[in-house]
Amino acid sequence: MPIFELPEDEIVFPKPELAEADGLLAVGGDLSPLRLLTAYSLGIFPWFNEDNPILWWSLDPRLLCFPREITFSKSLMQRIKRREFEVKIDANFRKVVELCANVKRNNQKGTWISAEIIDSYMQLHQMGYAHSFETYKENRLVGGLYGVSLGAMFSGESMFHLETDASKVAFYYLIQFALKHHFHFIDCQQVTPHMLSMGGRAVARKEFLKGLRESLNKNTLVGKWNDLNN
Repeated sequence: MPIFELPEDEIVFPKPELAEADGLLAVGGDLSPLRLLTAYSLGIFPWFNEDNPILWWSLDPRLLCFPREITFSKSLMQRIKRREFEVKIDANFRKVVELCANVKRNNQKGTWISAEIIDSYMQLHQMGYAHSFETYKENRLVGGLYGVSLGAMFSGESMFHLETDASKVAFYYLIQFALKHHFHFIDCQQVTPHMLSMGGRAVARKEFLKGLRESLNKNTLVGKWNDLNN
């Protein structure tokens, strides 16, 4: 299959099914809010290193977390019960994204979360489509995650932790929010052993796209989510 080059003056994408075997679908375009929202509505997401052109992906299979199927360890549930962390939603979105970019990870050099990515997703947050779940300890931000929500789905982009289990606690509260608001699934994009161990499922792209279309029939929760958590 060819890799498609996107024009900068028109927001169009090829069909996700035309992606390469590794999931690469297209190159180019921009990171404008409308293009990003269009991409997510088609099951496509950007992922590229800072010194590369913008790359767009449609993976097969896709890792999905269905809220009612996710399980958490007893030790994590005990930490949550003891309220070792304070949890907030959409309180400090930019800081969460910046920490996702800057916190060092094992076996990873550099980051794909560039200044351009941060600015673009900040725009989506201000428009009410991108959200962060944040964990605090002694008023210090120590963990969190962020992503984009359309319809009844949440597409997770990245997470970080500065304290053990801090990002897992944020993910737990994302799952509780998803249950409360009847989300169909959390899109974790790449298949990882960690998410599989928690109950995530590797789903064929065809099945994922069908579920995505169904989720987009639901109204999007646009705006800051902190008030919706009460």
